[in-house]
Amino acid sequence: MALLRITSPHTQRAGRKTSWVMLMVIAATVPGLVVQTALFGWGTLINIMIAIIAALASEAIILKMRQRSIQFFLKDYSAVLTAVLLGLALPPSVPWWLTVTAVSFAIIFAKQVYGGLGNNPFNPAMVGYAIVLVSFPVPMTQWLGSADVVTAQETLSFVNSIAAIFSSAPVIDGYTMATPLDAFKHKEGLMNSEAFASVEALSPSNISNWFYVNMAYLVGGLALLYFRIITWHTPVALLGALAVMASFFYMIDSSNAATPYFHLTTGAAMFGAFFIATDPVSSCTSNKGKLFYGCGIGILIFIIRTWGGYPDAVAFAVLLMNFAAPFIDYYSQPRAYGHKKAKKGLKIGDSQ
Repeated sequence: MALLRITSPHTQRAGRKTSWVMLMVIAATVPGLVVQTALFGWGTLINIMIAIIAALASEAIILKMRQRSIQFFLKDYSAVLTAVLLGLALPPSVPWWLTVTAVSFAIIFAKQVYGGLGNNPFNPAMVGYAIVLVSFPVPMTQWLGSADVVTAQETLSFVNSIAAIFSSAPVIDGYTMATPLDAFKHKEGLMNSEAFASVEALSPSNISNWFYVNMAYLVGGLALLYFRIITWHTPVALLGALAVMASFFYMIDSSNAATPYFHLTTGAAMFGAFFIATDPVSSCTSNKGKLFYGCGIGILIFIIRTWGGYPDAVAFAVLLMNFAAPFIDYYSQPRAYGHKKAKKGLKIGDSQ
């Protein structure tokens, strides 16, 4: 009888294909996409369609230049996922060329230059987002704000969204305003004052919009946890560290610091915690490492939001911790069964 020579473990389990994992993550973003479309118009959905086309075209061109199988690599849907994440992160009214620039840079320079999926040290979607945020700060801050019902209905229409994205004319200023994070950054001291509700960009309706968006991504993130696409370590550590930092500084100076609730329910807190920071390629691999990795991102988000030059800081925090991920993994590998914990680093007096 012929025996198969295979290494342990010998229990065979149905493996999850990369394409299946990517599709599950894409499906988990649907609640957030629906809420963003309902609150900010059709621009997000249009941006995602543009981003997908640009991502597939960019990946196909580079694969052709590298003499790799185009069909084989496009079927893993990793390029599509990068496009979806970028389309969701970009403001709904950005011009089409900005979306193409962000996605093309993410696929070509942040992914394929390093050898493709599994070799990229940085999160491609966040690299593309950071590039356009630094290069084109004005359109990257034009989010639709809360308005009266008639104006909102006109602004959120499909025709107006198409015109804003493909027209060379700038977005109508009357329809756009700063996000709550941006407004708070430039209007400190209003979080607990009577003037809070009178500030247009800090109005309760505008803040509640971002609350609904974050709750939608929380639902999608819980679905990823339920299907074991991701583990709880990174998102819980990220959100926990952000909440602890916000609580500490709020207790010190409540007049100039935002509440933990504000930090967790505005901006890209939930989106970053469940869909960005959990990237399996550019993040840590061990469970202990994921806890340190998530804590680092949460702390950096608060620091950049509070004292940095950008109101939201998920992209920069994730990219900075991508640098540290190999270092964290090196010092957080679990001990092999039957072996003592390895001593890392150099001792004083060593020749090397």
